[in-house]
Amino acid sequence: MDKGRQVSVIREDDFIDSVADALQFISYYHPPDFVQAVHKAWEMEPNPAAKDAMAQILINSRLCAEGRRPICQDTGIVTVFLRIGMDIEWDARLPVSDTVNEGVRRAYTHRDNVLRASILRDPAGARKNTGDNTPAVIHMQLVPGNTIDVRVAAKGGGSENKARLAMLNPSDSIRDWVVNTVPGMGAGWCPPGLLGIGIGGTAEKATLLAKESLFDPIDIQALRRCGPSNRVEELRLELMDAVNRLGIEAIRRHGAVYLMAVGGAAYLVSRAITAARVVAFPELGMEAVYEFEVKDMPVSVAVDTQGVSVHKTGPEYWRAAIEEQALELI
Repeated sequence: MDKGRQVSVIREDDFIDSVADALQFISYYHPPDFVQAVHKAWEMEPNPAAKDAMAQILINSRLCAEGRRPICQDTGIVTVFLRIGMDIEWDARLPVSDTVNEGVRRAYTHRDNVLRASILRDPAGARKNTGDNTPAVIHMQLVPGNTIDVRVAAKGGGSENKARLAMLNPSDSIRDWVVNTVPGMGAGWCPPGLLGIGIGGTAEKATLLAKESLFDPIDIQALRRCGPSNRVEELRLELMDAVNRLGIEAIRRHGAVYLMAVGGAAYLVSRAITAARVVAFPELGMEAVYEFEVKDMPVSVAVDTQGVSVHKTGPEYWRAAIEEQALELI
């Protein structure tokens, strides 16, 4: 061994605790840049309904942080990115992937803040829930150095299942593909959200790049002030404006077939529940069918008795309103 190299020892229990603590942390704390971005959008928003939706998200964020309760009832599929220094020595009996999964297990079964388990064993067969949200999706990379960088995400199924992949021709427009794809995703990904886009490489590489991009800072307003310095930054600004002009609301179905609530305000909505009882499928735990008694619950009708859906009429209304506003500004 090179005498100039410094070796760091990573103990198994310390690593497991770090993963578990990180997952608990992100279950009830939004990143500061997200809160700042939503607050900035709230300040700039002229429409009262949209302004109220963003206010609910911010209030919910604060309640979750203060009460240490999950931001959303869907506490996600765990994805872990590990950058492992080659000068690390492991004081462990378990493989790295097993230590990560033990951290996930402890986080999702924490007695003070149990998180919803969503992962299935034998997904093409019996589809039995593993009960502790394992296994995680783990990406490992060996890098120079004697440190380990751990990045964790708990991405809800409503957004994870909206992922799209396309093989474009050289003459195809990336912007047009994104703008044409987003409306078909509906509102189940709980806007306001982040669009992670990976370009180039093979199919799996592009998908991985898209997922990793979600860890980048939210700096679109700063980019708008400073101006783009390359084609990628120009594309970011083009997509920001084009997607916002689609008029997709920050709403989603929640709790009952015909009702919807602001996406990202689950804890705020839950405080309106005064009583609850299981009426069917108790073996499903958090996924059982419940009957609720509520007071002042901030929900709206999503589909009326005539079958008219706000998920169809809403975007149509807002697209027209945004276009009219743009014409007035010109």
